Amino acid sequence: MSIESGLKKTVLVTGANGLLGQKLIGFLRNDENVELIGTGKGASRLPESWEGSYSWMELDITDRDQVMAVFSVTKPDSVIHTAAMTQVDDCEKDREGCRILNVEAVRYLIEACEKYDTHLIHLSTDFIFDGEDGPYTEEALPNPVNYYGVTKMEAENLLFASKIRWAIVRTVLVYGIAQDMSRSNIILWVKKSLEEGKTIKVVNDQWRTPTLAEDLAEGCILIMKKGATGIFNISGADFLTPYDMAIQSAEYFRLDKNLITMSDSTLFTQPAKRPPRTGFIIDKAKKELGYSPKSFLAGIGILAKQLKLADS
Repeated sequence: MSIESGLKKTVLVTGANGLLGQKLIGFLRNDENVELIGTGKGASRLPESWEGSYSWMELDITDRDQVMAVFSVTKPDSVIHTAAMTQVDDCEKDREGCRILNVEAVRYLIEACEKYDTHLIHLSTDFIFDGEDGPYTEEALPNPVNYYGVTKMEAENLLFASKIRWAIVRTVLVYGIAQDMSRSNIILWVKKSLEEGKTIKVVNDQWRTPTLAEDLAEGCILIMKKGATGIFNISGADFLTPYDMAIQSAEYFRLDKNLITMSDSTLFTQPAKRPPRTGFIIDKAKKELGYSPKSFLAGIGILAKQLKLADS
């Protein structure tokens, strides 16, 4: 069923306190064709001014009984599944916790979606690839180089083997700011460091197509509204290194670029290996969904406006 048919649709968002979850709730909460349910572990941390425009249910997606109970009450038409363990080094160090959240929870959601004929929109990642020949199309073969990527690939395989209606949204290096969140991003890190006069080292041997959180949310909503199925690359269009991103950030905020030193990834010791060259070709999403992401520079501008609003 497509939401464009004019029928009201019940949409459930997992991980609604997270960055993408908050953007989804923000966009969908005033859509008169959507009955919106946000879920997460614990209470809602969404803006108080949004109260009344969505329902909230506590949900630990690693608890099968809770998943089935929430579905039995809500019977959602669509689930946008954003909850996951995404800190790559944490996944490497806590493999059991990572597997439970990134694989087993997806198994429970698939079971519930099959029972209630729910369309599942599942978030995945460029880290399912080894980064040897990016940017990638939807047809590229996965070959993860870290445990996070392994679990996200296994979750995709569960969907491939299932009988439900599913869409996989693969994305890259999501950045943005949201309510009550401490996690930084490369733009905020560069801005803060340079404002404090610190010299920073930024790698120039990894390539990504960084994704504004608002763009990713809009891509997920396009899929939900069309009832689309299959794999979609939803990312930014600019193919950049972190060094490129840092320079653009410094230029936008008119900060001293001379404080940014070019480096390479061999000089950094991290528990999880990173794929060198990922990024996505997004022609399919543009053609089939009408997806149109902002440039990275425009994304910096959006974050800058949000920072001003937060400070006012």
